[in-house]
Amino acid sequence: MTQPWFWIDSPEALNDACAQLAQSDVIGVDTEFLRETTFAPIPALIQLGNGQQAWLIDPMTVAPTDAVRHLLGPEGPVKLLHACGEDLEIFQLWLGDIPRPMIDTQVAEGFCCGEAGMGYKRLVEQRLGVDLPKDATRSDWTQRPLTETQCRYAALDVQYLPPIWAQQKAELTASGRLSWVEACCQAMIEVASHPVDHSHYYLRHRQAWRLDARRLAALARLCAWREEEIRRRNIPRGYLANDGQLMTIAERLPKNIYSLADIQGLRPSFIKRDGETVLDMIQKVLALPESELPKTLPSQQGTAWKSTLKPLRAAVNEVAESLGIAPELLMRRREREEWITDWLYGTRPALPDDWRAPLLAPIWDTVFVQPAAK
Repeated sequence: MTQPWFWIDSPEALNDACAQLAQSDVIGVDTEFLRETTFAPIPALIQLGNGQQAWLIDPMTVAPTDAVRHLLGPEGPVKLLHACGEDLEIFQLWLGDIPRPMIDTQVAEGFCCGEAGMGYKRLVEQRLGVDLPKDATRSDWTQRPLTETQCRYAALDVQYLPPIWAQQKAELTASGRLSWVEACCQAMIEVASHPVDHSHYYLRHRQAWRLDARRLAALARLCAWREEEIRRRNIPRGYLANDGQLMTIAERLPKNIYSLADIQGLRPSFIKRDGETVLDMIQKVLALPESELPKTLPSQQGTAWKSTLKPLRAAVNEVAESLGIAPELLMRRREREEWITDWLYGTRPALPDDWRAPLLAPIWDTVFVQPAAK
C-alpha cells in the first residue's frame, strides 16, 4: 500500500484524525470484530479513510470523543461502507449510534451493474483493476499489537471506497437512480436504529407454516424467550437452542422433563437450567383459549400459495430485468412472502412507501386484483 495508515489509541490522536477526515466530502468506513462465543460482537478495530490515508482506531482502548461523534453524525461527511449490516451493529456498541449519512457501496453497485451482494474484493477488482490480498480475513483482530499484514489489510478495506463511490455516483446520477440508493441506505439506518421485535422472530422459520395454531403459539413464545435470553447472557443462539430444536419442542409440546430431554441435540445444561422454564411456557400455551391463538400461516406447498407466488415472482423479475437490477433490490423474499400471506388472509397487501411504489403498483394491480384462491 502506497498510502500510510495511522494507529489511533488515544483521545488526542482520535481528535487529530477527525480534524483531517472532516475536510473530506466522503470517508471510507469499516470495522473488524470478534464474534465466536458471544452474541454481541466484540469491537476490535474501526477503520476510517479518505482515499489517501487510513486511520485505524483501537476501540478496546479509546472511547468515542465528541469529535468522532460529530464526524460520524449527520453534519459530517458522507460515510461509505460496504455490506454494512454488521458494521452498523459495531457502531451501535462502540459509538451508541449509527453513522449517517451513509452509502453502502454494495447496494449502490446493485443499482449500477444489476448484481446484488457483490463482495468488496471483486468490486475493487472490477472497478479499479486492483487485486486485494485477503490474507488476514480470519485473523484475530483482538490481539495486540496487530501485525503489519493485519494493518495493511484493514487500511485497504477503506482505501478504495471513495474512488469506487465516485464512479458509482456518476453512473447513478446519469441513470436517475441516486435517490433510490440513498433511500435504501436510509432505510438500513432506520432498521439498525430501532430495537428488534422478538415477538416476530418465529416468522423467520421456514417451516412455521406446518404448525397448527397452538404449536405456532408455542414456537412464537419459545423464539421470543430465546432471543431475550441470548442477549441477556451474551451467548450465540446455538449455545442455548437453535431454531430446529425450538421447532421440535413446539411440535411435540413436551409435558415433562423426560420428554423434553428426549429431543435430539438439547444439551444437558439446557435441560437442567432452562427445562422448567420451557415446560412452564408449554403449559401456558396449552391453557390458552382458542380465541388467543395466532392465525396459522398459509401453506407454502398449497395451490393458493403457489398460484400467487408464480405470477408475483415472474412480474418482479420482469420489472427488475427491464431496469437492469437484481430482483431482490425491488422486492426481498420476506416482503414477497408477507404480501402473499396478507393476500391469503383476505387483506390486500400494502405497497411500500418508497421509490419502489410506482414500479410495484402495476404488479400489485395485476396479481392481487382477484380474490385469493382458497
